[in-house]
Amino acid sequence: MFHFSGGELIDRLNNHLNIILSVLIVGVCYLLLGVFRRGKSGGNGIPGSLGIPFLGETFAFLAATYSTKGCYNFVNLRRLRYGKWFKTRIFGKVHVYVPSTSGAKTIFTNDFVLFNKGYVKSMADAIGRKSLLCVPHESHKRIRRLLSEPFSMNSLSNFVRMFDKMVQERLMKHEDGKSFVLLEFNMKATFDAMCDMLMSIRDPSLLQQFERHCTAISDAMLSFPVMIPGTRYYKGIKAREMLMDKFREIINRRHDDEEPPQDFLQSMLQRDSYPDNEKLDDEEIMDNLLTLIIAGQTTTAAAMMWSVKFLHDNREAQDRLREEQLSIARKKPNDYSITLEDLNTMSYAVKVVKETLRMANVLLWFPRVVADNCTIDGHEIKKGWHVNIDATCIHYDPEIYNDPLQFNPSRFDDMQRPYTYIPFGSGPRTCLGINMAKLAMLVFLHRLTIGYRWTVDDQDLSLERKSHIPRLRSGCPITLSALEDSKNTSN
Repeated sequence: MFHFSGGELIDRLNNHLNIILSVLIVGVCYLLLGVFRRGKSGGNGIPGSLGIPFLGETFAFLAATYSTKGCYNFVNLRRLRYGKWFKTRIFGKVHVYVPSTSGAKTIFTNDFVLFNKGYVKSMADAIGRKSLLCVPHESHKRIRRLLSEPFSMNSLSNFVRMFDKMVQERLMKHEDGKSFVLLEFNMKATFDAMCDMLMSIRDPSLLQQFERHCTAISDAMLSFPVMIPGTRYYKGIKAREMLMDKFREIINRRHDDEEPPQDFLQSMLQRDSYPDNEKLDDEEIMDNLLTLIIAGQTTTAAAMMWSVKFLHDNREAQDRLREEQLSIARKKPNDYSITLEDLNTMSYAVKVVKETLRMANVLLWFPRVVADNCTIDGHEIKKGWHVNIDATCIHYDPEIYNDPLQFNPSRFDDMQRPYTYIPFGSGPRTCLGINMAKLAMLVFLHRLTIGYRWTVDDQDLSLERKSHIPRLRSGCPITLSALEDSKNTSN
């Protein structure tokens, strides 16, 4: 037998532990190096780096999101390194960026068959598991059909009148020649309009409280999903809990109200006695109220901001748009309200909206999860991977759009080929609010251009940090000057 003193025994144990630890470190490093090399070598014909297991390139993605270049800079850098097609790993999932119209067609036309909606965990947690954005196929058709009420022609006509009045009143408050931040103006206007239409909420203090919660929730949608106090994710989830409590209170009051407001929420609640496939439960209603508010506010407000910036930088397009809008206004009586019929006559304004959405790309890409092994454009895609239809790459492809960096609404004089213009997606998951967003932009541009000229007071193109939607960090501050011969001056 061998006998050791206590000190000698501890020394020998330490030596053994050091050897074992060294072997483990070498083994892990070898494993990680192998993973990195396999990822970078582009197995399955797709180049890119999967990085380390689980984390992959998550930190690089978040670093881009938290920078003033925006999260799409993460994509740009990898495309320079690997080419148009590349793969990466974000939040534990393999993502393939699909840059072609043929790839977009394959995915969009096979939604629910080969592909399901894909979102990072933080986005699903923030917006809600019963949101239209996150539910599986079996629930999607029912929820989408029942949510279509706010987007019927009758509802949209009411929305146009309400939004038109709101925009007029709020623009008039900025006729003093003082600079104001356009993005804040747009965010407030679209948020208030959505809350009015969906829940008849007009109380300023309640709207302010709701907007604060929704901002925190939106901020959490692209964050690391760990509940650590002080983080964006933690704040967003807590804000969601408080907002859901408020929604629940409103729903409970509606059940007891003998004469409730006739709005979207009421149209959902009055289906309580309907069969299960013809109604939404309270959790579905609340998650989708939140979805409609955030999606309707953030994307539309950002697009309106970009339209003003692009028109400021392209005076010829601005003047042509103004002349079209003034020709409509001159045929109207004083204090007129714009109608759906009026909006349908705005041929050049429609092209301005389309060109704004092409260039702004408020939805950078459309994520899907692969349900089974498949091939896209000759590339092997594995079950469980995420494929991101890269709308930004398609919209800026010089083989599709001549001089794609130039704001040119007249490019839409010609019909676009299928899948070359996809700001709202395509197929069965096409954005539900596509018409409302376009109409809101047309109303805003009508009132702005017939009443005012403007200057953009900050030309910095840096993007807002930590945003999943491209927005100018400055918020696009502008100064208005009233048109002397404007139809609007007599209103």
